[in-house]
Amino acid sequence: MGQPLNNQPLPQLNVFSFSGVQMRTFHITWMTFFVCFFGWFGIAPLMPAIRADLGLTKPQVGNTIIAAVSATIFARLIIGKLCDSWGPRKTYTALLLIGSLPVMLIGLAHDYTSFLLFRLAIGVIGASFVITQFHTSAMFAPSIKGTANAVAGGWGNLGGGITQLAMPLIMATIIGFGFVKADAWRLAMIVPGLMMLVMAFIYWKYTKDTPAGNYDEINRTAAAKSSVPFWQACADVRVWALAIAYACCFGMEITFDGVAALYFFDNFHMEETEAGFWAMLFGFMNIFARAVGGIVADKIGQKYGMRGKGILLASMLLLEGLGILLFAQSGNLTMAIVSMLTFAMFLKMANGGTYAIVPFINPKAVGVISGVVGAGGNVGGMLMGFLFKSQSISYGQAFMYIGGIVAVVGLLLFLVNFGRTVTIEQVETELQTA
Repeated sequence: MGQPLNNQPLPQLNVFSFSGVQMRTFHITWMTFFVCFFGWFGIAPLMPAIRADLGLTKPQVGNTIIAAVSATIFARLIIGKLCDSWGPRKTYTALLLIGSLPVMLIGLAHDYTSFLLFRLAIGVIGASFVITQFHTSAMFAPSIKGTANAVAGGWGNLGGGITQLAMPLIMATIIGFGFVKADAWRLAMIVPGLMMLVMAFIYWKYTKDTPAGNYDEINRTAAAKSSVPFWQACADVRVWALAIAYACCFGMEITFDGVAALYFFDNFHMEETEAGFWAMLFGFMNIFARAVGGIVADKIGQKYGMRGKGILLASMLLLEGLGILLFAQSGNLTMAIVSMLTFAMFLKMANGGTYAIVPFINPKAVGVISGVVGAGGNVGGMLMGFLFKSQSISYGQAFMYIGGIVAVVGLLLFLVNFGRTVTIEQVETELQTA
């Protein structure tokens, strides 16, 4: 406690400030996550062109959607542990360098198999979320963690929305220079890969693992870094309840990011850029919706504790499920857009609400638990992907099934008591000894 304030986690979030290692790291972290999402889902709005170029069938398109989220499941488990032991700065830099390669090289794919393998490799980038939440948690005090995590996560997820419009525009620009569409989508993917390389340099040079410095600078010992074994951290039923909840909110988000452009393109007979615009609106909600979830969760947590946060999360999931059911039955574009924005609001608030709980489950194993819960989101996305590859199930029917499942999970989550009688001071003490 004798250290100056600038070496301690911040007790407030001033998003207009760039001073101090905490706020500098906060802004670089969410911008890096934004770029990672840009690379992760940059291919999605180009799928109408890619489908035609490679002659992909509906099941094959579905398999590529599944591949995009499957690799992330295992990557998030590994990355979470690396954050605890190696530090977020080194971990993020390495992930950016490695992940940029399949993003830039996917243009070399000339058949279904090679394209599928590249999509699988690109999926590793999704583990960036765990580092984002871990690093943000390290920079802010317990009373503001939920808000800080939600804002960083939401603004980063915004990349998944912006890419829906940006990548078709990049492809159209390349076509304007005289390239055919079959070559333009390949060249377009070089752009997000280069952006990732730039962020790797910035992350390494301008961030720190903790407010007090990097792990090796503050002599953080291996024992302290991994004081809680993986399986011990995961023995808490609340971890798995959060993983299932995240499967229903973030899992749906990445699934929708993958199929939205195709859904609007096929159902409402649009051009790629127009379909990308409507798909972008879904992701654009992240500019505020996830943050609202974290802010509300923090306010409720201060008054009603962890139990209150749990009830908020359950409510958001229930409303999300009902909104998806409404979207699945929309018969025109106006209804589809209104219902999409409705369920998007509750979905993204649930994302923020989930990670307003995660850092408090076990403050000595934030990386591990962030990884497990984050991986749960991708398991949800993978399972939902199987519905969209089926020849016998339409996209509308798939949304119906998903909406029903999410609503039921929301109801069941009311039964989980996330309450743990811990004061802010106790959590701060645990974090200082972690």
